[in-house]
Amino acid sequence: MSTTTHDAFLGGQLTLEQPAKGYRAGVDPVLLAASVQADPGQSVLELGCGVGAAMLCLARRIPQLSLYGVEIQPEYADLCRKNAAANGINATVWSADLRALPNELTALTFDHVIANPPYFDRASGNASPLTDRDIAFAGATSMTDWIDTATRRLKPKGRLSLIHKADRLPDILRAMDSRLGSVAVYPITGRTGRTADRIIVRARKGGRTPFKLHAPIPLHDGPQHVADREDYRAEIADILRRGLEFKLPD
Repeated sequence: MSTTTHDAFLGGQLTLEQPAKGYRAGVDPVLLAASVQADPGQSVLELGCGVGAAMLCLARRIPQLSLYGVEIQPEYADLCRKNAAANGINATVWSADLRALPNELTALTFDHVIANPPYFDRASGNASPLTDRDIAFAGATSMTDWIDTATRRLKPKGRLSLIHKADRLPDILRAMDSRLGSVAVYPITGRTGRTADRIIVRARKGGRTPFKLHAPIPLHDGPQHVADREDYRAEIADILRRGLEFKLPD
């Protein structure tokens, strides 16, 4: 990884070093972090933490979390450690395949597990010529592996939160078993009236409340883009620029 950039998140509250080419964190990990209902003192594990965008955005909003991350690509894991230190945030990060976690990690369980798994199915589409980008966007790990690993690492009543492409919802639901319940799906659309292209999914280990499919949440004002300026809805702008909570309905 030869060239990196230093990019501001949360209106400058957080600066992340990330590769100039390859996978670069965008809006999705920020929305994921903003949706997590954690309390100070709780423990959080991020699977596939990359350079740390989601876990470090979460740390900026909620103090005194015990943060942990696992990332298969050593270069990204190194950047995550550097980013945590540079932003004054304590975090423990392992470089490992989530299908073969180190004993030190498997000895732990967590109040929250969060993830932004690779969006594309390896069985469809072409691989990216950039290896790190290809791993980040497709990878070789099945959705079942992601969900099973997350479930195993949750404490009883612990919460799973993930963000993904809307068309992968069937894969996510198929990967969940009876250990997880209280599943809630929040479709995210670019604008009112458009098809959702992202989803946030929440589940609870040992949860028993019925499945909920919530109303779509638009990111932008108006039915279409009409000017050369940012037009995020005020709530979304506050999340992205001020680091506020993404207040999703129960």
